[in-house]
Amino acid sequence: MKRHSLVGRFGPEDRARVKVFEKRSQITNIDLAQTPTNLGYGIGSFLDRLNKLSVFPNDTTLDLMIVAVMISAADSRISRATHSQDSWTREIDLYVPVNNPALWAPQKALLEKMLGFLTGDIWRVFFRETPQKFGKFLRRSDNFIPAPFDCVSLFSGGLDSFIGAIDLLEEGRNPLFVSHYSDGGTSNQEYCFNQLAKTYGSFDYRVARTRVKFPTNLVEFEGTENTSRGRSFLFFALAVLAASGLENGSKVFVPENGLISLNIPLDPLRIGANSTRTTHPFYMARWQELLDGLGLELQIVNPYRFHTKGEMAKSCANKPLLKKLANATISCADIAKHRWEGFGLIHCGHCVPCIIRRSAMNAGLGQDATKYYLDDITGSPINSKTALGENYRAFQLMAERLRKNPDQSRILVHKTGPLSDYDLSEQEAYADVFRRGIKEVAKLVKQATVKPL
Repeated sequence: MKRHSLVGRFGPEDRARVKVFEKRSQITNIDLAQTPTNLGYGIGSFLDRLNKLSVFPNDTTLDLMIVAVMISAADSRISRATHSQDSWTREIDLYVPVNNPALWAPQKALLEKMLGFLTGDIWRVFFRETPQKFGKFLRRSDNFIPAPFDCVSLFSGGLDSFIGAIDLLEEGRNPLFVSHYSDGGTSNQEYCFNQLAKTYGSFDYRVARTRVKFPTNLVEFEGTENTSRGRSFLFFALAVLAASGLENGSKVFVPENGLISLNIPLDPLRIGANSTRTTHPFYMARWQELLDGLGLELQIVNPYRFHTKGEMAKSCANKPLLKKLANATISCADIAKHRWEGFGLIHCGHCVPCIIRRSAMNAGLGQDATKYYLDDITGSPINSKTALGENYRAFQLMAERLRKNPDQSRILVHKTGPLSDYDLSEQEAYADVFRRGIKEVAKLVKQATVKPL
């Protein structure tokens, strides 16, 4: 195992001495700036896009974005397999340049707790002042018409965020949609936006998208890490950066169903899927605590935390539109996993998000036009010892467990994180959405014969 120290710098001219606490760690300088006035890794272009929309963020949220970029760099470029004692837990130190270290210092412990919960690693975060000549990344026009947006909503191109977008627009809200795209999701996001535009008017002025990507050799002797548990910090930071520039709105919406948010392990051997602590109630509460501690008058909200995915679909404010376009959204944990078999980008049909999607489409829309790699689950038996069958079997067992003892849900909802930020009625609501979510999935998985083959 090796501890890593990532030091944020603003180009070769940033030669400020940074004291690294762990001398034996592997030190990597992360060059955050393309020029003294333009940030790299997709952040400069994202700021340019916001400025074109008359959205001008503040210094504090730009610092938060710098923190997020460094977290993302570490999380995606330090291998768990080669740099952890248990093939999972890494030890990572971040040295982050910020405009106001005195503001950030009291948030150090909170930030480290958030990251530990999110990724399962041991993080230490240290702050230094941004050198004066490199602090001019934000631009603001003296004569501008304030942006009309009254909120920000994350948009991934998934079913939940698509429903969230429809509901906000039908409600008469004027959201700015913030997206982070990857190779597999680019055309999907564009298609969804284009289709929404046919009903709600042009999306040219209401979308801010970027891609934060790092070279494979960013950290010497490393390649990539595919678990991506830290990516949600980046997504939230992008949305908060945008929201800080709104004149008329303070809410950041993160639409996700309650079953996925809770991410409760389906059997004793699981600790939950690798990438789905994004909207866990504990993590959401810590984000709000961080925003409050930084003096940002913003509220981060998951409006569907007590809805199953099927309930989201069923109650969508424009159900005919959702029925027409739902199959264009992406839910799969890895849409490209079967590309090498000649299938291109296709829902696998057997990962946890795909199974929840399939059950939700049936429950909420009465049909599912999505094409899946594992398309027919009612024919031949599925091998429970393979990736095709293991999640179906796990859901079957959990459904039977709750059928016999529904009250177990009150214990299980605490498995993936504390709910102490919420009163007893809210904790009961989380237990209830878990019960309903599993019951919804049970209607699908009972159709499959899953056994060792």
